[in-house]
Amino acid sequence: MPQTGAAGAPMLCPTIAVLVLGQGARTIRQTPSDHRAVADVAIVGAGPIGLELAAALQRAGIDYIHFEARQIGQTIFCWPANTQFFSSPERVAIAGFPFQNVDQQKATGEAYLAYLRGIVEQLALPINTYERVLAVQPQPDGFALQTETQVGRHTYRCRRIVLATGGMARPQKLGIPGEDLPHVSHYFKDPHPYFRQWLLVVGGRNSALEAALRSWRCGAQVTISHRRPAFDAEAVKPHLLAEISLLVREGRIGFLPATVPIEITPQHVVLAPTQDGKPTGGKPIVHPADFVLLATGFVADMSLFENAGVALQGEQKAPAFSPETMETNVPGLYVAGTAAAGTQQRYRLFIENCHEHVAKIVAALTRQPYQPATTVKDRPYEV
Repeated sequence: MPQTGAAGAPMLCPTIAVLVLGQGARTIRQTPSDHRAVADVAIVGAGPIGLELAAALQRAGIDYIHFEARQIGQTIFCWPANTQFFSSPERVAIAGFPFQNVDQQKATGEAYLAYLRGIVEQLALPINTYERVLAVQPQPDGFALQTETQVGRHTYRCRRIVLATGGMARPQKLGIPGEDLPHVSHYFKDPHPYFRQWLLVVGGRNSALEAALRSWRCGAQVTISHRRPAFDAEAVKPHLLAEISLLVREGRIGFLPATVPIEITPQHVVLAPTQDGKPTGGKPIVHPADFVLLATGFVADMSLFENAGVALQGEQKAPAFSPETMETNVPGLYVAGTAAAGTQQRYRLFIENCHEHVAKIVAALTRQPYQPATTVKDRPYEV
């Protein structure tokens, strides 16, 4: 029976949760009951902040539908094996669930994904994984969403929408010849393929230096190319900087400062000298390499914001939004998590300082003060 609101007005049609069972796997998906069905809120993105928001909306009794183009925590899944968080466990804990681990040290990506899976299971959070949102179109009564799954395209409607799409959608390409050769990668997953191989690592921040260090310890012959004359001590973890600096001084790891690759071939990489990080046109360096790892950073995909009419600011294409509510210049469209900073050249938004986005959005949607889930005294698991 349709529910009615104030003055007998019909309330928005809820979505239908469908439990799909197959070969022991459990996936809770949501589909519109028909083309007229409308969810109150749609969430796009199931990283930590998207999941935290879903848990908060569930607690508040808000009808929502949740989309993720791939799997929950996908960015973290792409981390190198056994990579530890820079933040401590209590700062990346979500939804009021303490993050306990066996050694009380900073968590690995694998441990954190297990933690996220446990929360999703315990709360039975419905998430349409592997359903990519292709477009968000403002409508007089909310938004129309165009999505795509393995079986085709679908249309959903919602009154309000939160984009929690993260800031690392794809690699920052250099746009040079040979960048797409099979021995070239923008992702470092494990050092084993580089055992007894010549590896050139391009980059000068944490991901580049950690890959270089782990590959060298695995048995690779490693050289680092960095567009600056020295590593930035403010941008690199102190222990990484100390270890890499020592190995470079001892000649165990090669270092080509103030260089950038301009061409990659199957046998070598051509590097140009730089000044202020840009090629100078000086005599190039030809460096042999069996493998090339381009740790040149990642960019955010802001296309959903753009096609919905959100104003994007600066080179980073950061969305315009109210810091009190996280609502963008498009009424009813909110941003959460690291997507609020667009493509970050220097990271200022992390999981640990995006929890407050959830509290602000829930308060804006419900018009009630946000109530923390935790009752554990003196614990910072507030959202």
